[in-house]
Amino acid sequence: MQKNLREYIVRLVVLFLGLTIAHLGVTLFILSDLGADPFNVLIQGLHRLAGAAGAVQITHGMTHMAVCFLIILILLITDRSYIKAGTVVCMFCGGPIIDFFTWLLAGLHIPQSPLPVKVLALVAGCMILAFGMTIVIRSEAGTGPNDLVAVVISEKCGKRFGVIRIIVDFCFVLIGALLGGRFGVGTLVCAFLVGPVAEFCMPLSQRIVNYALKMTGCA
Repeated sequence: MQKNLREYIVRLVVLFLGLTIAHLGVTLFILSDLGADPFNVLIQGLHRLAGAAGAVQITHGMTHMAVCFLIILILLITDRSYIKAGTVVCMFCGGPIIDFFTWLLAGLHIPQSPLPVKVLALVAGCMILAFGMTIVIRSEAGTGPNDLVAVVISEKCGKRFGVIRIIVDFCFVLIGALLGGRFGVGTLVCAFLVGPVAEFCMPLSQRIVNYALKMTGCA
């Protein structure tokens, strides 16, 4: 039992490492100012819809949390094995990590940079996001609700994660855009790039997790 507890703690630490890397990528993506990521295009659209439908003031963050809770609720009903402690960590730690990296990178003045620098930040951000995301997934301690959509569909259908991720991201963009969400060239780059890069990084991330477990005597 002690070994199992130690292994779970190690997996949570690895998850947090992956989450930190992933949100460094998200921060670079945001600072490039070339378009929201696919999931946030969906959130923008739902936020506009909710704002138009009710008198209560609803923020973007509240909409984001509501959608994440809805995804978790659906999985709790259909297959709760996907919901773990790390899912909650991903939900509540992502924002503060982005805030930290935004402060840390403020001196680079990426939003005011020439277009080639913004494009470089965008592409680097997408690749870093994809790599960090795969560490989170391979930690098997939980995955963020928005990433779980592609993970669950991929595993249930037996299809390649990279392809499913592209399809899911485009569905997010399409629904969000129809509801009034705004997207840009960065949105399309993210939709095409993150899935394939994540699929490529999966074996490396698995080796990182295995190494961490081995070094701590859990494997």
